[in-house]
Amino acid sequence: MTTQVIRAACPHDCPDTCAMLVTVEDGVATSVKGDPDHPNTAGVLCTKVARYLERTYHPERLLYPLKRTGKKGEGKFQRVSWEEALRLISSRLRAIADRDPRAILPYSYAGTMGVVQGESMAMRFFNRLGASQLERTICSAAGGIGIKYTLGAKMGMDTEQYENSKLILLWGGNPIASNLHLWMRAQEAKRRGAVLIAIDPYRSLTAEKCDHHIPLLPGTDAALALGMMHLLIQHDLLDHDYIENYTLGYDQLKHRVAEWTPEKTAQICGISAAQVEMLACLYGETAQRGDPVAIRVNYGVQRAHGGGMAVRNIACLPALVGAWRHPAGGILISSGETYPKNEQPLQRPDLMPQDVARPQRTINMSTIGDDLLRPASPSFGPAIEALVVYNSNPVAVAPESAKVESGFAREDLFTVVLEHFQTDTVDYADIVLPATTQLEHTDIHASYGHLYIVANNPAIAPLGEAKPNSEIFRLLAASMGFDDPLFKESDDDIAAQAFDATHPHARQFDWTQLKHDGWMKLDVPDAPFAHGGFPTPSGKCEFYSERMKSDGFDPLPTYLPPYESIASAPELAAKYPLAMISPPQRNFLNTTFVNVKSLRDTEGEPYLEMHPSDANSRSIADGDMVRIFNDRGTLLAKAHVTTNTREGLVVALSIWWKKLASDGKNANELTSQRLTDMGRAPTFYDVLVQVEKA
Repeated sequence: MTTQVIRAACPHDCPDTCAMLVTVEDGVATSVKGDPDHPNTAGVLCTKVARYLERTYHPERLLYPLKRTGKKGEGKFQRVSWEEALRLISSRLRAIADRDPRAILPYSYAGTMGVVQGESMAMRFFNRLGASQLERTICSAAGGIGIKYTLGAKMGMDTEQYENSKLILLWGGNPIASNLHLWMRAQEAKRRGAVLIAIDPYRSLTAEKCDHHIPLLPGTDAALALGMMHLLIQHDLLDHDYIENYTLGYDQLKHRVAEWTPEKTAQICGISAAQVEMLACLYGETAQRGDPVAIRVNYGVQRAHGGGMAVRNIACLPALVGAWRHPAGGILISSGETYPKNEQPLQRPDLMPQDVARPQRTINMSTIGDDLLRPASPSFGPAIEALVVYNSNPVAVAPESAKVESGFAREDLFTVVLEHFQTDTVDYADIVLPATTQLEHTDIHASYGHLYIVANNPAIAPLGEAKPNSEIFRLLAASMGFDDPLFKESDDDIAAQAFDATHPHARQFDWTQLKHDGWMKLDVPDAPFAHGGFPTPSGKCEFYSERMKSDGFDPLPTYLPPYESIASAPELAAKYPLAMISPPQRNFLNTTFVNVKSLRDTEGEPYLEMHPSDANSRSIADGDMVRIFNDRGTLLAKAHVTTNTREGLVVALSIWWKKLASDGKNANELTSQRLTDMGRAPTFYDVLVQVEKA
């Protein structure tokens, strides 16, 4: 028997980007474990990825190309050869491109976070074709823009430092479920005497284990940050030297937040003035003692109308108290822009045809439900005639699902899907192409939650006739007659170009060495903004942003209420009085692991958590089937009556495959296609509903 241990990387949409060790015996993967030597992974994988072999060797893996035989949505297919599949695709795409290539749209996101199997060869193909561009906004766009206006880039604390913090605000996230290794650091900090505070409308698994929980109303995070700033200034819990030397606009900020008293803040956030006081004073007083204070802000904050501004406001707090002076102080929403990615050489936007009569068009992935149903017009351009989906499952994950399904059901829409399994989206495909999993291909990974580049070496040969995304787009390019040399570059060629080795953060980057070692850390200061040096136009943390003003935004921190709340939309709230959020199920990752039976069995079935007072007033008992509805749609779920939700809030943990729910629906039946204040991102947690016994 031949046994090997292969260095690999977790590919999924998670900040932890774990380094993995895959044991292979006679060509078969027999175990997947965390790399104990990788400082962030520390030998630990989450429950989901620890069962990655169940996914790779799943009996329902798509292993051969398929062609639709039934109606769209029925999921009926027959096996075809790669040659026939490529011929059918290229023939259809060529005919559409001859009329107007902008009628072709790629749709992808973070099914893999890898540089190679993500957008490199794919975007070369779509740019060369002249297809419409996709605005990839569905997860982090709002917060990314908000923090860039304030700090200059999606950068911040090194997560390895959180264990040395003395106060940690876990704001808008549930790291036990979605950022496990950060939670491990937070637990270590707590053992060393740190105070942990969860700021979240929902008493999540993480909130249960923190010292304090601030259960604010959804979409009011920006107001809470303004109230904290008011109190920090009122009580002079400030680092005046840091403010003087490394920030811009303090006097304007001081004037702006003067009105945000604890009472006003508490009323808007649905909490007590005492909670606002406690939070602000604990944050400021801890910093005044010289102890490091840290914030981990996560993506739940930004999924409401004012989500971008909320992240901006929160990002102002560390500079006020001088938290950046300490390696274990500051804030992190994403470390993604710490990595010097070579995106232009990888994706080649220069291949896009320059046609004055056909200006480049961009479609927002968060409004795909509306856009698939739009007719051609001068303002919109051509109707979408072809869709190529990879690394995503839009029929399940995109907002306002009824419209998304209607668009995918169009008989005149030609849809190609690259996938591992027959997802809700695959059921609407004309051609299905089987893709490899992470154990079967080469890739290289950055992270948005730590500072390590991680290599992924293929551990096993592709199962059946599955092919890597990169190879599929090479074959499509050849079938379309694209003979540019860049379409012949190998996966290793692409990986070797992934990062700019002349940049000071990545001077040690060498792909050959990385494949052998498995990972390398970026060369970044422990306290990146201890002496200013923010990548903003001023070089300072910008409380006042001239860029925001020129872009049409308020240049100072402010509060934008949710689209849908009792306070901002009283007429709507009269019909639909309950706010709804749909955070991730612990054992799912978006929709990636929903069909792994052992994980799905752990979750049971779709359920809705609701407060006892809301349940009692509707004669709903724990375990009853309930109907959740608004003007956009309806779905069924089992009621879990619990005080983990605050009164007036229901929680639909997500994201279920629709076909695995009793009524064929999930929480996105109820979500809206309205976009955030900045970043044009979705408002998944800005939703009003009514609930009744089914």
